[in-house]
Amino acid sequence: MSTPTTIAPLTTQDAELLITAARHAAEAAKVTVSVTVLDAGGHLLAFRRDDRAVLISGETSTRKAYTALQLNAPTADLVDLVKPDGPFHSLPTALDRPLLFIAGGLPIHRDGRLIGAIGVGGGTPEQDHGFAATALDTLA
Repeated sequence: MSTPTTIAPLTTQDAELLITAARHAAEAAKVTVSVTVLDAGGHLLAFRRDDRAVLISGETSTRKAYTALQLNAPTADLVDLVKPDGPFHSLPTALDRPLLFIAGGLPIHRDGRLIGAIGVGGGTPEQDHGFAATALDTLA
């Protein structure tokens, strides 16, 4: 009989590290962002919105993280799927909250299992995706 493998969950310390790394990457690019980190259950672990960030960037980063978590996929990979006649075009109304399919949300995996998600909002979609990816590199 095999013993189930326990995967360490995403901690608040991990979340703070992710936020710091994403913010440093954004600051180096002279972009002000908001960053949200969710655990595997979709609970908010950490959030940071710089006072200079556009207010909506906080909601954007949270929805990007939520979308990446729910679909276990980078939000950058989903953009074409939500276009009219795409397979996910009507999905946002089927869930309890709307999804935001713009690059900048990434699922977080540990030992091949989903443990959370990060969302970055405030830059261009490509920048936000890059800032989130840079942050994930700090957990590797």
